[in-house]
Amino acid sequence: MAFPPIPFQEWFLRQTSAGNAALNAYVARVKADGGVVESIGCVPLAVWDWTDSFSPTNPVPPTLLLDLYPNAAAAYSLRKLRAAYSGSAVRVRKEVSSVSSETDIGFLADGSLDTVSLLAFASDADSGDVFVVTWYDQSLSNDATQSTAANQPKIVSSGAIITEGTSAKPAIDFDGVNDRLSIADPTILPSTGDISLFSVFSGDTASAGYIYSNRTSGDNRHGLGLQFFSGALRINGAVRIGGSWNIYEEFLATANQQYLMSAFKAGFDLYVDGVKSTGSTNGLFTTDSNRFNIGANTNNGSVFNGNMQEIVFYASDETANRTAIETNINTFYSIYP
Repeated sequence: MAFPPIPFQEWFLRQTSAGNAALNAYVARVKADGGVVESIGCVPLAVWDWTDSFSPTNPVPPTLLLDLYPNAAAAYSLRKLRAAYSGSAVRVRKEVSSVSSETDIGFLADGSLDTVSLLAFASDADSGDVFVVTWYDQSLSNDATQSTAANQPKIVSSGAIITEGTSAKPAIDFDGVNDRLSIADPTILPSTGDISLFSVFSGDTASAGYIYSNRTSGDNRHGLGLQFFSGALRINGAVRIGGSWNIYEEFLATANQQYLMSAFKAGFDLYVDGVKSTGSTNGLFTTDSNRFNIGANTNNGSVFNGNMQEIVFYASDETANRTAIETNINTFYSIYP
């Protein structure tokens, strides 16, 4: 029995018997070939830890982010993140002669956004504009929604899909005034302890704005966003405890530049385009038992001004998987070399 070529690292993560002679022989072959082999040849089934998307009858290795790194608390993207996910990417709204209508926009077979259907929906929209009502959670059911039309971010402008980056992939545009999407269950992240997130975004201007914000009762909250201070635009993580802000990490940023940001742990480590930022690393996350927003803080201030394409939250420390997750994201979006 032979199987088609697969990346060694994907196979290795699914093996179940580290001491198996076939595994050891295969590892030796990988090393001898400089880390790459074209086929695994005839390897006993006992070596393999098959999943539904990767089986003898369907021998295709998983490549989608949540198939490789599952158990996200919430995952929002304009690309498909999980093979078993059968829902849509976004629910969108248009106005025709000032009468609103909505539809769901899903994915194409390759996992990209169905832009053909989106443009068809936009074809008769007033001013050619289409807005996001719901950004569907591809992990569980924590959809991010906005029922107020004036506060819905835009995905089609003047008949053209909004795009970002050198790869010109679709993006959601937050206006920096009042756009935001809210998660119904603000307790999806732990009240203390490990939190990880990955986000793809670009800030339009050198102005403050939250990529996300989570607020507790009282005046405790944490968030990540773009802030303009000390004469420069900076990506930062911030925690506000009892009315006082503490900036834990920061990264000098450029307006209109696409970034991949990763943040980890209660101690707060921040990476931008795979590079760890500088700054202090102390304090604990305190989550929101009240509200949870994407694109703004909870009192509709500090609204994000820019485009967002993906944001994934884990209620766990994903530091060990950071490089692989970033590689998966960067391969799709082509953000940095």
